[in-house]
Amino acid sequence: MTFSLGIVGAGQFAGQFATLFQAHPGVGDVYVTDLLAERAEHLAATQQLAGTFPSYKAMLESKAVDAVAIFTQRWTHGPLVLQGLQAGKHVYSAVPMAITVEEITAIIEAVKVTGLTYMMGETSQYNPATVHARNQIARGAFGRLFYAEGDYVHDMDLGFYEAYQYSGGEKWKATASYPPLLYPTHSVGGVLGAWQTYAVSVSAIGVRDERGDGVFDRAVSDFDNDVSNATALFEVAGGGSFRTNEFRRVGYPSHIRESRFRFFGTEASMEQLATVALWQDKNGVVDISGLLEPKPTLSPDDQSLEHIAPELRAAFTSGSAPVHDRARLPREFDQLHNGHEGSHHFLVDDFVTAVLTRTLPPVNAWVAARYTLPGIVAHESARQGGTRLRIPDFGEAPQG
Repeated sequence: MTFSLGIVGAGQFAGQFATLFQAHPGVGDVYVTDLLAERAEHLAATQQLAGTFPSYKAMLESKAVDAVAIFTQRWTHGPLVLQGLQAGKHVYSAVPMAITVEEITAIIEAVKVTGLTYMMGETSQYNPATVHARNQIARGAFGRLFYAEGDYVHDMDLGFYEAYQYSGGEKWKATASYPPLLYPTHSVGGVLGAWQTYAVSVSAIGVRDERGDGVFDRAVSDFDNDVSNATALFEVAGGGSFRTNEFRRVGYPSHIRESRFRFFGTEASMEQLATVALWQDKNGVVDISGLLEPKPTLSPDDQSLEHIAPELRAAFTSGSAPVHDRARLPREFDQLHNGHEGSHHFLVDDFVTAVLTRTLPPVNAWVAARYTLPGIVAHESARQGGTRLRIPDFGEAPQG
C-alpha cells in the first residue's frame, strides 16, 4: 500500500525531504509545486519526480495527490495547512505549525472534522539530547523533573543572511526580521518532547537589535519587529518550569549545534553544550557526548549542497547518533543523507506510517499546538514588557 505526495515549496530543504519521501516504500509518486516554476521544474528533473503542478491550488484539485508536504516560508504554514486539509489531503508541515492562536484553533478543528493526518515536522523531537532525556525520564532516572532549558541559538552571521536572501528575493530584509519567539519549536519542542507536560503561562523579554543593517528594523519589517534575541520563562502543568532562548545575534557556534538542552530533576540532571554533554547525579559526572554525537551522512562539500551556505550544511548532513533506535526505519534509508542531528529519517517515517496505518503521529496537531502556542504567547508577553500571560491548551488528542 502506498500513497502519492505533493511537495509544496522547492526551497533549500525540499530536495532533501523529496529524496527521503520518494525512497520510502510507503510512498508512490512524488510531485512538486513552487511559486517560482523554475525551482519546481529543477527539483523534479534532478530528483526524477513524477511531475510538477503550476500552483498549490492545482495540486489540491488533483486526484493524483493524496497528501502534501509543506516546505514554504514559516509564516505561511497555517493557511496552507488548512487549505490542504479542507481539500481532503493529509498534511505534513515544516515548523512552525502557525503564527496565531486562531490559525492553530482552525487546524485542530479541521483535523477533528476531516479525520485526516496532520503532522508537524519538529526536528528536536529526535534531537539526540531529547531522545536520551525522554528515555531517562521514562525509567525515572531524573527523580522528579522540575526544571529544563531549551535554546535555539542561530546567529544571523552563520548562514541566515544567505537563507533569507535565497527565500525572500529583493525584499528579503522585510522577512528576515521574523520575530524569534514565533519560531519556538526547536527549543520548546526539545523540552516537551522529553518532558510529558505542557506550558500554562509565560513571561518573556526581548532585546532590541542594534546592528543597524536594516534587518530587525521596524521601519522595514513585515512583522513590526526590532527584537533579535528573546528569552521566555514558562510555568508547566503539574509544577515546575522551563526556560527557552531564541537568539539571532549571539557569539555561539550555531554551525556546530543549533539547539541544546538541559534537564534537572531531584535525583539527576543532564546538560548539553555545543560539543559536550554530561549526565550528573549526586555521586558524580559522566560524559555522554559520544552517545549523543550524530554521524555525518553526506560530505559538506557535496554538489547537492552548493546553493547552501557552508555554515548551514550541518543541518543537511548530520545523521543518527548511537542513542537513536533505527530498527523501525525502512532499510532504504540506511545509505541516504539525513539531517538535523538524525531527525529527518524519523520524521518522514512518522508521517508515512501515520497515513498508512491511520494512527496519530507523535507530533500530531494537539502536540504541535503545545510546541507552538507557547512561543506565540511569549511573543505577546515580550511586546508587553514581560507581562505574565496564560497559554491556552487544546488538551490531548482524542482517542481513535
